[in-house]
Amino acid sequence: MKAALEAGADAVGVVLAADSPRCISIERLHEIAEHMPALLPLVAVFVDPPSSLVDEALKVGATPQFHGSEPADVCEAFAAGPYLKAYHVRSGDHLTKEAFDAFARPFAHATWIFDTAGLTGASGGTGRPFDWEIVHRVAGSRHVVVAGGLNPDNVGACVRTARPYAVDVRSGVETDGKKDPRKLRAFIEAVRDADAVPSA
Repeated sequence: MKAALEAGADAVGVVLAADSPRCISIERLHEIAEHMPALLPLVAVFVDPPSSLVDEALKVGATPQFHGSEPADVCEAFAAGPYLKAYHVRSGDHLTKEAFDAFARPFAHATWIFDTAGLTGASGGTGRPFDWEIVHRVAGSRHVVVAGGLNPDNVGACVRTARPYAVDVRSGVETDGKKDPRKLRAFIEAVRDADAVPSA
């Protein structure tokens, strides 16, 4: 967390998905929340969680990010306010704006995060990018987030192509499984440089 904050990250995420090797404890969640700067968002990532776990994140002011197969009524009931919901993009996905609008409509309070679908049904975390033109095609006026295989070398192209509200990175700024301050700074600089270029 410290490296991300020092590099100038606009939000910090923690994993509370039980099947992830990066999953942290509730105790650790509370410790991180206590040391977060005022007004900087803390995002808690879940995969098909029990409501009690979401409640713990909400207690410390974290924004839920639902990354599993949670249906709309569950997300809306769990969060009772703004949340992030993952849409997993599959290879060859020919999603249209009309189809995505219909899919997204029941998720009334969601900000969508587009991520690469896992080959074996995994909920993201593949380290592989997808075709960012899909986001440009279907997002419309929505604020969306792009994840999946981003790193300092390709995130600029992602921002220029998809024009997302935000980008999400994990392994792309790590060395030997730990956040690398040099890669974090390079990633954030690349995002800001690309964002400064006006849309075509």
